[in-house]
Amino acid sequence: MLDFIEFSFLDALDILLVAILLYYIYKLLKGTVAINIVIGIAIIFAIWKITEALKMQMLSNILGTLLGGGVIALIIVFQQEIRKFLLMVGTTNFSNKRSFFNQLKFLKSEIGSEINTEVLVKACNNMSKTKTGALIVIERTNNLDFLISTGDAMNALINEVILESIFFKNSPLHDGATIIRDNFVVATRVVLPISDSSKIPSRFGLRHRAAIGVTEKTDAVCLLVSEETGEISYIKDGEFVLYTTQDELNEKLKKDLM
Repeated sequence: MLDFIEFSFLDALDILLVAILLYYIYKLLKGTVAINIVIGIAIIFAIWKITEALKMQMLSNILGTLLGGGVIALIIVFQQEIRKFLLMVGTTNFSNKRSFFNQLKFLKSEIGSEINTEVLVKACNNMSKTKTGALIVIERTNNLDFLISTGDAMNALINEVILESIFFKNSPLHDGATIIRDNFVVATRVVLPISDSSKIPSRFGLRHRAAIGVTEKTDAVCLLVSEETGEISYIKDGEFVLYTTQDELNEKLKKDLM
């Protein structure tokens, strides 16, 4: 008689938790150079297991030693991603039902923040024409409540008029950053962490350093309008994302928010 594999509730929970962990790791690494490193490690691991099964002792021992002794190297390589992951876990507010389930967006049938990217891009384009400085932070997976608390709370559905009014030079709300969550402006005059990277060209001011800083420490993305040149910058993972047209910018933004 065949023996059936026992499958309990704890086994199902174990699989679910591993899936959650892998999902978060993927979200942190997606679109970065680190994802290629992970693929490389996965390939080496697969080859190691194959050589073990085929009893190729010499190659198996070499690969096993390489993988076993590479923990410290991996911590160094993935320092930025590990910091983002710990920050994401540490800022999850489990006592706040909305905040907690916001971290579990992937349980929805369709992953996405449903943010109207066309409105954001058009508002930035309008402010670009008048050289109105603006810094818009768009929340993704990482909860940004720890930043929202530094500014003025708001709950307004985004549209071009509201965004342009916030950053109008005589508006009391124009200083600092504005945070977008689920198609709503949730905070203005937010204080962001400033990047201390030496790679940032000296021509960029505090607004650019703040945008780079917040995208280094979280998985948020930023739209920035320069007050000096009117140039619109899109910043993700601490780096400038290049684009040629407004339509291309909108497509990149929409893709990153999925």
